[in-house]
Amino acid sequence: MQRRAFIQKSSLAATALLTVPHFPYKQGPLYSTEELMGKADLELFGKGINLRKEAHDAFVAMQKGAEAEGFNIKMVSSYRSYARQKAIWERKYVKYTDQDNMEPLDAMAKIIEYSTIPGTSRHHWGTDIDIIDANAKVSGDVLVPSKFEEGGPFEGLKQWLDKCANDYGFYLVYTDSYFRKGFKYEPWHYSYAPTAKPMLKQYRKLNILKTLSEADILGAQHYTRAFLLDYIHNNILDINPELL
Repeated sequence: MQRRAFIQKSSLAATALLTVPHFPYKQGPLYSTEELMGKADLELFGKGINLRKEAHDAFVAMQKGAEAEGFNIKMVSSYRSYARQKAIWERKYVKYTDQDNMEPLDAMAKIIEYSTIPGTSRHHWGTDIDIIDANAKVSGDVLVPSKFEEGGPFEGLKQWLDKCANDYGFYLVYTDSYFRKGFKYEPWHYSYAPTAKPMLKQYRKLNILKTLSEADILGAQHYTRAFLLDYIHNNILDINPELL
């Protein structure tokens, strides 16, 4: 009787599988290692914008929305190639080690307060932006947190972005959360989540530790395993949870 019951249940299960609708699995876009590391020749859109098409269109829409409220969103930085990031990294490394006489690991720890190791920048993806309000009167460096705070020239834009940026798919990457580690707070850095999230998902599948260890950049010979593991955990992955 037990065998007969088992056969009957198996038959019913098989029948159920045949009657349940099957939906084809949709494979999302695949990004090459070169794309993820800023070494590919990307098709970028918009004069002075330089983003992937979907991020560009969302940015233009956000720009128009901000304009209606009296803000003029200006792009300070968007897509950045591996070569460009390498130049930024090496310029700072030389300054800190040669001019300021810092030890290599101390110099690199200083660099990664705001700048990424080449090959790990979100700006490589054509999804991330650094922005300010071009209508505001400002002098000196513009990408300074205090200038986005109360009384700062970009206070109004920051308040509008806090309220509206997510509606256009853009999320602050390096928040001011007390518990977040890694890069310091960047109130100007937003990422287009619909594209950046799947790109980060694929990026995490790379052997990042091996790639960074073999990088041909100044200071790479001084990397320690502990330094790189800490960098991956805190700087690459400790970001706004909405972007994970």
